[in-house]
Amino acid sequence: MIANTAFLAAVTTFLFVAWLAGELSYLTPYKTALFSAHGGRIGVAIVLTFLNLCGIYYWVARLLFLRDTGRKLTHLDRQLDTADTVIHELRHQLKR
Repeated sequence: MIANTAFLAAVTTFLFVAWLAGELSYLTPYKTALFSAHGGRIGVAIVLTFLNLCGIYYWVARLLFLRDTGRKLTHLDRQLDTADTVIHELRHQLKR
């Protein structure tokens, strides 16, 4: 899940930076001066945007995909404790 959220955050960050570069095309003649004076700050802002997007996407993924995990695992545990379980081999492997 972490790899998926990092990938989605990287794609979103890339698309945002590309869109912003297109919108700020009038600053092209000054790009050398801008990057030499403010390149570090721009880089930190991009990294912070990426990390914030990772956090937001991870939170949303946990909210959507792991909502009923506890209830499902309790049901599986109860099913494995019964004598007439369908998953007979799995029950023996878990007891080892």
